[in-house]
Amino acid sequence: MFLSFIYGHGHSHFCNNTDTQTRYLKERKMDMYEKIPITGMSNKEWLILRKMGIGGSDAGSICGVNPFGSPMKVYHDKTSTSVEELDSEAVRQGHDLEDYVAQRFMEATGLKVRRSNFMYRSVENPFMIADVDRLVAGEDAGLECKTASAYNADKKCAARCWKNISIP
Repeated sequence: MFLSFIYGHGHSHFCNNTDTQTRYLKERKMDMYEKIPITGMSNKEWLILRKMGIGGSDAGSICGVNPFGSPMKVYHDKTSTSVEELDSEAVRQGHDLEDYVAQRFMEATGLKVRRSNFMYRSVENPFMIADVDRLVAGEDAGLECKTASAYNADKKCAARCWKNISIP
């Protein structure tokens, strides 16, 4: 099994005063996005909510950098009335191993992470949504917890995708 940490950090360099910058960003963020609580939501309800916008995986598929999706698949998913609940062993393991990957990230970096329990939606562009696996405590950063199985090495694009992986 392979583990990967995708650690996203929001930076802004418009001022040298860190306190002023932090205060500005906190005030501005409240205008930039809304938080939609997902705690207690069923998987089907969450999937229906996701149909209302374009998230990171969707954007990757639309731009052609997600080998497991395509622009047409995203279009079909967003415009159809059906909801496809995937329940394969790979999906279950990926979900179950999120805590393990987050724990390993904390060990490797010394940073603390916590669950978000929210979907984020842009106020200015409400079609833009984000689900973050974890938030990094005390930082303007998120963590995506990903796993991959060596058993999939012969499928689709595993060799191309994982050999020299880079974050698009």
